[in-house]
Amino acid sequence: MCTNFKTGTNSLFIPGPTNVPDDVRMAMNVPMQDQRGPEFGALTLGILADLKRVFRTKDGTVMLFPGSGTGAWEAAITNTLNVGDRVMMARHGQFSTLWAEMATRLGLVVDVVDVPWGAGAPVSEFMRRLAADRKGEIKAVFVTQNETATGVTSDVAAVRRAMDDCFHDALLFVDGVSSVASIDFRMDDWGVDLAVTGSQKGLMCPAGLGILAVSSKAMAASASATMRRAYFEFRDMAQTSQSGYFPYTPPTQILHGLRRALDRINTEGLDAVIARHARLAEGVRRGVAAWGLSICAEHRSLASNTVTAIKVPEGVDAREVIRIGYERYNTSFGSGLARLAGKVFRIGHLGDLNEAMCLTALSVAEMALAEAGVDIVFGSGVAAAQGWYAMGKGQSNKLQIAAE
Repeated sequence: MCTNFKTGTNSLFIPGPTNVPDDVRMAMNVPMQDQRGPEFGALTLGILADLKRVFRTKDGTVMLFPGSGTGAWEAAITNTLNVGDRVMMARHGQFSTLWAEMATRLGLVVDVVDVPWGAGAPVSEFMRRLAADRKGEIKAVFVTQNETATGVTSDVAAVRRAMDDCFHDALLFVDGVSSVASIDFRMDDWGVDLAVTGSQKGLMCPAGLGILAVSSKAMAASASATMRRAYFEFRDMAQTSQSGYFPYTPPTQILHGLRRALDRINTEGLDAVIARHARLAEGVRRGVAAWGLSICAEHRSLASNTVTAIKVPEGVDAREVIRIGYERYNTSFGSGLARLAGKVFRIGHLGDLNEAMCLTALSVAEMALAEAGVDIVFGSGVAAAQGWYAMGKGQSNKLQIAAE
């Protein structure tokens, strides 16, 4: 007898890759297609046009690099900056740390602002350093809009205002891997020059595409940037994508899935998608509060609407909570990363998600927490979330806005 046999489907509550809706999976079930054929260009051009709406840009250029968000990070850096350029970044979680490490490896001089893991981008410190940079030596400011490791969302618009108030001409880079298509993002309004995301989070597809939106200012910078690149060359990608094609073999099936995922977003409406994420996330946070536990975000105004990082009490190992959830209840929670390993577990709540799924996450988490040694009242978190969700979409959205 196999004691590890699991029935049903795995309940996936990690912050990415996220659940792929059935119609998106079916859309990818197509015969292999000639990527040079006449129909292929129309597919890609429609995707690029809809992605511009997701990024909320009219003037930006969207590029699809076969790879991941990390590949798009590298493309953004190597096409617009030069070895030895000075850039400014904050480290406040694992992914902002990894971005800083990449920048250093690629030869940039990184001015790092270290803040606690649970804080957001330090706008005041950014402004102070930019104001002191009278010679314009800082060539770029990097912001992780949604730090997936800590469940913290930073204020990109405030960073742009700080840059403008200093009359600073640096490029503004934004990591939107776990925010674009889930949390409000406005490329043009916020003056973002390079925005990065991936196919596997809010866009509800498998991993395989690094997606990059580039402002006209950043495209102009790419014409004179001297950092080495080949596969990630903007010029090659921009030239071929004008007609809907790629300079190399694209992941055709993922493109068909992305087409269907964008149709879903268009049907629901991007504003409604963002409001849904806010409503569902608030229910999860209310559930955590009912348990008597805290989240990693230092203040509720920073709390992410795509992932909640939950602190476990002293003497409890969050890795046990994750293990129990998976082995006993066929449910996957996100692990604590780097310095948060064993201290937090994460509930991802983005992409194709509804109230019932969030309630499942909370109910399984209660059982796993109890078995791991946490003193918890069964049903407390679920009831708190139910109370929020049962008020209805319109009312809960109004209360969420008032609370903020």
